[in-house]
Amino acid sequence: MEKKWWQTSVGYQIYPRSFYDSNNDGVGDLRGIIQKLDYLDDLGVNLLWICPFYKSPMDDNGYDVSDYYSVDPLFGTFEDAKELITQAKAKGIRVILDLVMNQTSDEHPWFVESRQSKDNPKRDFYIWQDPKFNELGERIPPNNWASFFGGSCWNFDEHTNQYYMKIFSNKMPDLNWENEEMRKAMYEMTRFWLELGVDGFRIDAIAHLAKDLSFEDSTMELNDDGVAPDWKKYSNRPRLFDYLAEFHDEVLSKYDIVTVGEVGGGADVDDAKNYAAYSTKGFNMVFNFDHCWYNGAWDDFGRTQGKLEVDVVGLKKRMNHWIEGSLPHMWMPHYWLNHDHPRVMSQYGDPEHFHRESGSMLGMILLALPGTPFIYNGEEIGMTNVDYEDVNDFRDVWVKNFMEEAVKRHPYEQIMNHLRRTSRDNARTPMQWNSEPHGGFTQGVPHQKSVSNYPTINVASQQQDPMSIFGRYKAMIHLRKDSEYTQTLVYGSFEMLEPLDPQLYAYKRVGDKNLVLIANFSQEKKDISHMNLSGKVVINNYDTYSNVLLPYQAVLIEL
Repeated sequence: MEKKWWQTSVGYQIYPRSFYDSNNDGVGDLRGIIQKLDYLDDLGVNLLWICPFYKSPMDDNGYDVSDYYSVDPLFGTFEDAKELITQAKAKGIRVILDLVMNQTSDEHPWFVESRQSKDNPKRDFYIWQDPKFNELGERIPPNNWASFFGGSCWNFDEHTNQYYMKIFSNKMPDLNWENEEMRKAMYEMTRFWLELGVDGFRIDAIAHLAKDLSFEDSTMELNDDGVAPDWKKYSNRPRLFDYLAEFHDEVLSKYDIVTVGEVGGGADVDDAKNYAAYSTKGFNMVFNFDHCWYNGAWDDFGRTQGKLEVDVVGLKKRMNHWIEGSLPHMWMPHYWLNHDHPRVMSQYGDPEHFHRESGSMLGMILLALPGTPFIYNGEEIGMTNVDYEDVNDFRDVWVKNFMEEAVKRHPYEQIMNHLRRTSRDNARTPMQWNSEPHGGFTQGVPHQKSVSNYPTINVASQQQDPMSIFGRYKAMIHLRKDSEYTQTLVYGSFEMLEPLDPQLYAYKRVGDKNLVLIANFSQEKKDISHMNLSGKVVINNYDTYSNVLLPYQAVLIEL
């Protein structure tokens, strides 16, 4: 394995719409990120992943791109983007952008042309199919495949009386990666940003570029929408890796950059190796979602009141499965959440009774793992899920689609409880900078309602306290990046300890140092005398340490 700069980096994901609003229009912007670079430098992160700020009608918060070469006025100007890249680099912070390659907006010039006629030169930039007709003679979609956003993955277009494929919203038509001209246009666009100075990409929805081109119906049982959620029809298909190899040879291999693919659910370790093994022409790493739902929030569907129990054994088993399966074949990124997931504090922490303790514990577990860690903005201060009482406070397009059917079958309060635990809006609330209105995010009206706990959970209340969640994240980042423990924390071996214990999350890292991270993943005390751990306490999220761990206590020990 050749050592690379991004292996020793600590990543930080920024959702620009909600990070910091510099002009008080209620929406975060690129100048807001520039103004907070000193904060990021203080925290210690040195690799920023910034969610899309390209020109977009914002049907899905910028993942529906209408112009890859322009900055949406909502976020600022192209000059702001260049200044952000320059100023970040001056602080030793590299910048990677979200690269949206599966779909565009229906307002992108390519699609505007494509829908004009069946023989338009851009027609095959997208995926078009004739309708079918049922026994009553009614027009129906070409097949029974489901969309991730509910309903069919086909949308009828009256311009040419055909359906176009869209696995997300109706306004996000999927690109046709079989079209060589389209692929070349995408490669040209990525070169444009690399030449501008970005240091790589997180590639959105990359698992879906290749489709089952037979377009035959799935034999899977239909869901409540009357469609088959058979993601294998357009996820992780063999043809995809031909596209990636070409992309690697034409663009990625020619720059000293980092690339992180999003493969999501349904892809296991062996699938991930096809994307990111050291011997593969693909990406440097891939994110998976397998560890994100080990409190049963999704399947519970809001029925359970109060705190959900975390399946610590299941969580450890799944994370260990990925770590052991990846080493030594490929490099891993690690994260607790991104812009599509609930807040980890609300998923796995205890915000009501042990906010500081559980939040700092989660950070210590993350930042002592092998691979490259990514922190999501607000995670470092323990931001929580929303506490909305009105469904109209949610902004996610998925929620609007979901509600249309859910209200027909479930009580309103149960639905709200489900959304408060699972909606993507949980991660998209304004960053909580201080105790001023809207958490100091804006002096205007924020695009999305803040969580009401911002007066107590905010950056200003933690930044000077070394034992705060922020303080423990900062200390762990320093240990990982620039200390005598760097080699072990980044490149050392990994061994899960006490895998069947329902309270302990513990593992060993061995390199030029022997380290053990031990965490009490519960609100009850835990006796660990049987582990016979002795040595130097490197970092602790309490002031004391003994053979009985306190609730959510985490300790890094040099044996």
